[in-house]
Amino acid sequence: MTRRPIARSWAAASVLACVTILAACLPEPGATPSPTASAASATPSASPTPTVAAAKIPTDCREMLDAGVLAELGDIPLNGSSVGASGAQPDGSLICVWGDPAVDTSHLVTTIAFMSRGPALDMLNGLAAEGYSCYRPDGGTRCEKTWFSEPDLLPQGRTLFWREDIMIDSSFSDLAPTGYTAAIVASIFAG
Repeated sequence: MTRRPIARSWAAASVLACVTILAACLPEPGATPSPTASAASATPSASPTPTVAAAKIPTDCREMLDAGVLAELGDIPLNGSSVGASGAQPDGSLICVWGDPAVDTSHLVTTIAFMSRGPALDMLNGLAAEGYSCYRPDGGTRCEKTWFSEPDLLPQGRTLFWREDIMIDSSFSDLAPTGYTAAIVASIFAG
């Protein structure tokens, strides 16, 4: 029976030795271990992320169009005195009204305004339900529809493009220059 007390004291001594060895490995209270040179150099450093300038609404209806579109518009009057509100607006929007007041069946009206994502997507989804063709070119969403007026069968339509909280909304009657919306998009979102 003398063997059991020796075995128990041997086990107790072994546990005490292990606790002592492990305690020696712990840092002193309040001491903060410093990183080694190799650990510090392995830490990735934050590099500045390039920022993209926010898109701005133009203030001039002609300057946002390319030479080809301007040539198609030719000498059609822009923002005549009889068309009402047009040009740069106090809220930062831009209204461009192309058309001869003497020819009321031919015109092109574009409004460029700020519109946040939620209302813009609600509006565009509503247009899709009305038969507009919607797709995603140039990093934005575009919806468009054309039809013919009654009884004179003039081509009419509407094109909307939304990106980065800017809505471009154009309606036309018998005046639709090729590449008009694309030129505006390229001008606003260049770069």
